[in-house]
Amino acid sequence: MKKLLFTCFTLLATGIFTFAQKVESCCQISATDAMARLVDDPEFVASHLAPLPYIYEGKDGKMITFKTTDGKTANAFELKAKTKSNKYLFVFQEWWGLNDYIKRESEKYYNDLKGEVTVIALDMYDGKVATDPETAGKYMGEAKPERLDAITKGAVEYVGKDAKIATVGWCFGGARSLQAALVSGKQAVGCVMFYGMPEKDVNRLKTLHTDVLGLFAGREKWINSEVVSQFEKDMQAAGKKVTVKTFDAEHAFANPSNPNYDKAKADEAYMMAINYLKGKFKV
Repeated sequence: MKKLLFTCFTLLATGIFTFAQKVESCCQISATDAMARLVDDPEFVASHLAPLPYIYEGKDGKMITFKTTDGKTANAFELKAKTKSNKYLFVFQEWWGLNDYIKRESEKYYNDLKGEVTVIALDMYDGKVATDPETAGKYMGEAKPERLDAITKGAVEYVGKDAKIATVGWCFGGARSLQAALVSGKQAVGCVMFYGMPEKDVNRLKTLHTDVLGLFAGREKWINSEVVSQFEKDMQAAGKKVTVKTFDAEHAFANPSNPNYDKAKADEAYMMAINYLKGKFKV
């Protein structure tokens, strides 16, 4: 009898453990939610000092409005290709919002892609721009995945079914860059993520139609080496290619308005990104 009871207990315990594992796997938080939860870490917030004042004075770009898939509209900063083109680069903001730094960075990519690619910086906060870390954290924490996806899907519809789309973004935008590549489906031709939270669902990663260039910061504690290593394993499990470069730098090392800015490493990361995109767009 004791042996029978022990066997039943073992089977029951094993079943409960297996079920718990499945629940944890099924209920694993999304990459967007994982990124949003970082705002609860005071150290993460403190690592983003307010950006220095800057006014973008470029003349090639303009703000546009397009319809989103949730029945609303969204804004974006667009730099149109100099000649007719089906090549598009979607740029995704840091947690500050679509500020003038992002417009300047968009223009830099536009110029280095020789004006052959239309560059569109999406406004993921619907007009809100933060100038201090507390407000930026509030905006990022309040950003709803459904609205973020609706904006991205609206942008895909805006550029049309024949568009070839690559994406790039930093921090919050790094995470959104990968999500946009997923949303873009077969139209996706490239994806660059600067220190953004990777997608954690292998089944979703299986739907990617492009490889990924991941540029990460080795000294940061949030999107750290364990997170990056798991992303590489997940991409391999999904049968997808990812190229990872981890820099000996702090989070936001590529942002010239951040105290962690490292020009040498930022320049190296940018060259990797622009050369990758040039190859994807054949420019």
